[in-house]
Formats: sequence, structure tokens, C-alpha cells
Amino acid sequence: MSFDLTPTAAQHDLAARAHEFARDCLRPVAGYYDRAQEFPWPVLEEAAQRGFYSPLFYRDLIGDPTGLSLPMFMEELFWGCAGIGLAIVMPALALSAIGQAATPEQMLRWAPECFGTPGDLKLAALAISEPEGGSDVRNLRTRAVRDGDDWIIDGHKMWIGNGGIADVHVVNAVVDQELGHRGQGLFVVPGGTPGLELVRKLDKLGCRASHTAELRFDGVRVPAENLLGGSERLERRLATTRESIRSGGRSRSATLGTFEQTRPMVAAQALGIARAAVEYMTAYANKREAFGAPIIDNQGIAFPIADLATRIDAARLLTWRASWMAANGVPFDRGEGSMAKLAASEVAVQATERAIQTLGGWGYITDHPVEKWFRDAKLYTIFEGTSEIQRIVISTALGAAEGKPPLHVDLEPSGGALSKMFGRGTEVRTRAAAAALALKDRVPEPLARAAMRVLRPPR
Repeated sequence: MSFDLTPTAAQHDLAARAHEFARDCLRPVAGYYDRAQEFPWPVLEEAAQRGFYSPLFYRDLIGDPTGLSLPMFMEELFWGCAGIGLAIVMPALALSAIGQAATPEQMLRWAPECFGTPGDLKLAALAISEPEGGSDVRNLRTRAVRDGDDWIIDGHKMWIGNGGIADVHVVNAVVDQELGHRGQGLFVVPGGTPGLELVRKLDKLGCRASHTAELRFDGVRVPAENLLGGSERLERRLATTRESIRSGGRSRSATLGTFEQTRPMVAAQALGIARAAVEYMTAYANKREAFGAPIIDNQGIAFPIADLATRIDAARLLTWRASWMAANGVPFDRGEGSMAKLAASEVAVQATERAIQTLGGWGYITDHPVEKWFRDAKLYTIFEGTSEIQRIVISTALGAAEGKPPLHVDLEPSGGALSKMFGRGTEVRTRAAAAALALKDRVPEPLARAAMRVLRPPR
């Protein structure tokens, strides 16, 4: 199983087109949409025209076996603006949940409804979080009860992107009271369904161009066909969960798989904000003079920038690894998805705070974008699992993996039997090299040079 960080020509082109879109279409209007808190419909339309707002586009990115296309796209987009970026990619979260839980027929039915088409855009929302629960999925109180050929949903959801204005809401709810959070189902609730109430649009600290809402479900009736995966699959899963509980095993929440797959995507978003801040403060520090020299000549300015650049690159490597693992079905046995999200989100907050400090008073006012990036970045240590939750996930995973070797040792190797026998570092190769060195004074020079070409390290 090969892990290669070299972007393909298609990935390089994707990143370049995404950067151009972010530079030309997001940054010029980012301040306006942040101040007005308006939904950026014109920018979404432009994204759709460029092919960046489509279920097939995200399906293509998720299907990339290298795993690199999705984080590369996300980083460039959120380098432009996190609020507008969230408005553009929010349906992809719902699409991810549908893709993991739905039947092929349901995928074909609902995936197009998440995005619409250029000129006829649509929205999708993933409704998971609740006021009483937050990061605690065990405290899920939304209920779904079977009533003939329908399901009736009652509950309360909070912090829902596109909530109440979406054409498609993917909603998790408890379907088995005895199993609690382990007995959940995912349902599609179309916008405008009776009983689905937009309580309020939330007034947020940052990412203000995206729509985030509080929702209430009061006797919302949906047909059985809107249960993702279908009734038979749900009953099999519930039976398996009951058996696991009886045998003393541990079962997982039905919604956690979605978070595990999207955490690298969220990490890449945070990296875009962090990179924007470091680039901006570096350019400012090169131009701003104090005491007769650019302030970047001051170690108090330069060293924090160097540290942040290092942490961003480290977080990017963690993110790309987690994305590759998700694309290749390698389980996050050591919390690798959470590692990426934790590292990227925290460096985003650190980088934007340092950008404000570097600009001084100019950084604290809206003349420069760094104060907006600081407000935007804070979200990433909270949503899709707080930093504290990520540390719980990582430490729990490490405890469960006690005694296992590191991932690079544990993975199934690539290269086949010949590589195992004759590859660099193998016993056979080492003995051959030692023998060649021992004979170097007794063999013709052309033969010795040929042997050294085979055995020498790559340039």
C-alpha cells in the first residue's frame, strides 16, 4: 500500500483553479458578506459554473485513491474565505452522510437535491448537534417513531449549517429507546416539511457568510423510504448492537463514521485560514519598518512566524495522511483523523492571533483581514468535535492500540516478494554490499563501478 505525496497533474491543476477562484471571487467580497451576514448566493452560482458545486465533483474528490484532491481543494478555498467556503461545501457534509448510509437508489434520489444545478441551486444540511448534547452524542434526544409506513420525528437541533433553508436535511434520531445513542437512524427531511421549524438564524462570532440555525422538529412525518439504508438494514444493525451489548462488546454511534471521514476535510479548511494569516503577516513584516529596518529582522517577529510555518506544514502532513487513510479504508486505529483536526485547528487559532499581534493596532481593526480570520479560526477548535474531544478520541485510541507498532510498520507493505527480499535495507542487499566492498580491490574497475551504481543511495 503506497503513500505518495507527489501531486498528480490533475491535482495540481485543481489546486491552481481553486486558488484562482478563491483569489478572484472570494477574497474581494469576503469582508462584505462577513459584515452583512448575507448568504453568498452569487459566489455559489460562480462555484457551480466552475464545477465546484456539484455532487459529482465531491464524489470525484472523495474517490481519489491518493486522498490528496479533497484537502488540496479545501485548503485553497478556505484560504479565500472560511465563511463563504463553508457555504459552498456545507452540502458535501450531508452528501458524505448520505453516501455512507444510503442505498444506491437513495443516493441517486437525494444527491442531486443537495446541490441542484447552475441557475437552479439547492442546499443541504447535516443536522446532528443538539442544545443539550453538543459533542456528547450519548445525550441525543431527537426521536423517530415508526407509524405505519411513515416515521415521525420530534426533537431540537442546534448549530446546523444551512438549517431551515436547505432543500435536504439529513437528520439523526434515536429509533430504539433502549439502545439510546447506539440505536440511531439517519433520515432525509426535505425543506418545507410540516413540523420542521427554523427557530432562528444564529448570530455568530465568525464564518458569518454561512447560514447556521437552530431547528425544531415537531411531529415531522417522513415516509419510510426516507430512512437512509432502509428498514431491513436498520433492523440488522440494531440486532448486531443488541448482541454486542449482551456479549459485553462496545458498539459505535451510527453518526460517528461521518465525523471520522470529514475530520481531515475540516482540518484542511483550518489550514487554509492558518496559511492565509502566515502569508499576510510575513508580507506585512517585510514592508513595515520600525527603528530603521523591516520588523521581520526582529527575532521577536521572525521566530514566531518560523514556528507557525513549521506547525502548519506538520499539520498538513497529518491531514494528508488521514485523507489518504480514509480514501484507502485504513482505519483510524490511533485517532489519526482527530490528530489532523486537532493540529490544524489549533495552529489556525495560533497563526491568526499572532497575525493580529504582528500588525499591532492595525490588526485589531477591520482595515486588514486578520481580525476576521481570527474570528473564523476559532470555530475550528469547536465544531465537528472540540479540541478536548479530539484529545479524548486520540488517547482512547492509543489505549486500545497498546502494543501495536506504529502505522508505517503496521500497514500492509507494497512492492511484493522481490522488494521484501532485495529492497533497500534487506539482509540480502546488505550482505551483497559488504561482499562488493570487500572485493573492490580485486575486481576490474568497470565491474566495480557497475556494482556501485546498483548499490549506491539514490541522488
